[in-house]
Amino acid sequence: MTERRIIHIDMDYFFAQVEMRDNPKLKGKPVIVGGKASNRGVVSTASYEARKYGVHSAMPTAQAHKLCPNGYYLSPRFEAYRTASDQIMKIFKSYTDIVEPLSLDEAYLDITHLVRADLAASQIAQYIRRDIFEQTGLTSSAGVSYNKFLAKLASGMNKPNGLTVIDYDNVHKILMGLDIGDFPGVGKASKEKMHEHDIYNGQDLFNQSERELIRLFGKRGHGLYNKARGIDYNPVKSTRIRKSVGTERTFAMDMNDDDQILQKLWELSNKTAERLAKLQKSGKTVTVKIKTFKFESLSKQRSLRDPIRNETDIYNIAYSLYTELKDADIPIRLVGVTVGSLEKATFENMTIYDYI
Repeated sequence: MTERRIIHIDMDYFFAQVEMRDNPKLKGKPVIVGGKASNRGVVSTASYEARKYGVHSAMPTAQAHKLCPNGYYLSPRFEAYRTASDQIMKIFKSYTDIVEPLSLDEAYLDITHLVRADLAASQIAQYIRRDIFEQTGLTSSAGVSYNKFLAKLASGMNKPNGLTVIDYDNVHKILMGLDIGDFPGVGKASKEKMHEHDIYNGQDLFNQSERELIRLFGKRGHGLYNKARGIDYNPVKSTRIRKSVGTERTFAMDMNDDDQILQKLWELSNKTAERLAKLQKSGKTVTVKIKTFKFESLSKQRSLRDPIRNETDIYNIAYSLYTELKDADIPIRLVGVTVGSLEKATFENMTIYDYI
């Protein structure tokens, strides 16, 4: 069996870099792309100059303003980002058909079939990064390894505009020194639990038996045991199956007026129906999500006998779920509607959007 060669390409501070490319006056400045602070926006991307102030993605824009008051705050231009992303994905496809996009700005590439004695995987990664820069003016970072987990880990080790290879010679040293919070699947709660059991880095994780990790973390214990040993058998999937379609909105102020919230629920149901129509999909589950003013996330789901995609059907179920979920005394800051268990739509459940 041929040893796999996987590349993970991650664009550097993608949204901000596109803005700096299109407006050279922003180069070298602390650029923050995201929603407006007045509307409870969050940071999508921050340039490295902004990160020096402690600004990072997913941070509330209001907090970013406090840390970096002299930053250049820009609203997202998604059309520009999609155009750049399309260019980048075409470059990937010019090398291999086995491409698994993770978002607009990152993807896995399986290049096993391209590697030869005179053409190393790392050289191919350099060619791809060169093509991206020449055709888009944007820099990227790459990780090269023999599986997806290690390739993604590697791409984040030498940012921005860098390349890292993890192979059998250095994998053990890298993993043993890795902070436990940097392992996939180890979130804040898991990290705290790890610390309770004196697991602080890869070496500590490596020293645990598989049985003990399963006892502590359930099914994830097996994956953690493998990750500590650099094992990952997951293939690069060139086609990603969409499992759900949804839309959510954050209110400018905490909301406790049912009429206004239900109006937003209707708008979200319409938007979700539009997206289902474009995909020619229908679904058999509807989920409503709310986030309270205390940032507590709550959700409720209903499974259906027959698939739906019509905005009225979606809203009627979402309305019912919302009334079951919402506490009259607790304001909320976010509401969302998702349709899942997708399948190909039939004529009977098509909507007006299919004929526009």
